[in-house]
Amino acid sequence: MYLYVPTLSVYAATKTDNLALVGIALAQYGLWQAVIRFPLGIAADWVGRRKPFILAGFALAGLGALWMGLSDSINGLLVGRAITGVAASVWVLLVVAVNSQFPPEDAVRITALISGINSVARMLATSVTGALNAWGGYPLAFFVAAGTAAVALLTMVGIREPARPPKAPSLGSLGKLMTRRDVLVPSLLCAVAQFAIWAASFTFTPILAQTLGASDGTLSLLTSMNIGLVMLGSFATSAVAKRVNARGIVVSTFSVITLSMGMLTFARSLPLVFIAQVCFGLAAGISYSVLMGLSIRDVDETQRATAMGLFQAVYAIGMFAGPWFSGILANGIGIQPMFGVVGVVCLIIGLMGTRQLAEK
Repeated sequence: MYLYVPTLSVYAATKTDNLALVGIALAQYGLWQAVIRFPLGIAADWVGRRKPFILAGFALAGLGALWMGLSDSINGLLVGRAITGVAASVWVLLVVAVNSQFPPEDAVRITALISGINSVARMLATSVTGALNAWGGYPLAFFVAAGTAAVALLTMVGIREPARPPKAPSLGSLGKLMTRRDVLVPSLLCAVAQFAIWAASFTFTPILAQTLGASDGTLSLLTSMNIGLVMLGSFATSAVAKRVNARGIVVSTFSVITLSMGMLTFARSLPLVFIAQVCFGLAAGISYSVLMGLSIRDVDETQRATAMGLFQAVYAIGMFAGPWFSGILANGIGIQPMFGVVGVVCLIIGLMGTRQLAEK
């Protein structure tokens, strides 16, 4: 999923000179996760199986990568990115499958550990993007991604899934789950954080860096470094999760996200862009791990996939809205002023929402 991400926005910009269209195409990734993740969680709990959905996700990840690599227009890129958005929805089930092996009180720690391992894979993938582009142009990274998806699918086929009792959903139980403060507030806060992160780190920061003289190799390093800090943030959260107040952690991460946006607003050279990516990475790793763990910590095992589906569907709205809205804004006022506006808005909403988090 990340072999092509460092230069994806730059690749999209070769298909059109309209930044709003670039934002819309890249926003499909978050949009389809927002649409699919909640019903996917419900379906998995309903049938008592996760593996078939995970296999389908790997297949779609390969198909979407091929589609984008072979695309000759921004519309084709939009379709391919939408397919990978559907594929990424199986992250819901992967997180819940691992958490099911541990007691509920360890949810934040285990979720942070999973996020850290995920970040290792993303860092490795993004570190080779520049080299792949140099060897075979932009399409090669997409083809390698498709091959990797095939390997993952074949590996998953041989893994046995423990039997679980099916749980048919009811409107009453779903309604109660969707209105639970301990599930909904972390979900909404993560959506705000993802809005800022996807508007910057994975969409318009690479374009800004390119205008400041960055090569494809530099863009690859920029993204890998960011994800490496996400990994460190996740592992650090896993280590201290039981000793630090979650609300204080979330307030700090929103402050750091805003600081990063400010750096990008005034950046006139690459070093400041790199520092902003470091800050984004730490804030993303910590906030994502804490908020995701909080969203399922007090939820019964029979509804955890549904709760995780809700959490990931809500935060995926931020992944969609970030590139979409920031693209429109950047097309109107410029990329760097856009960073400033998004940073201030996210800080205000984030701090207001953090006050609604449960204390424990």
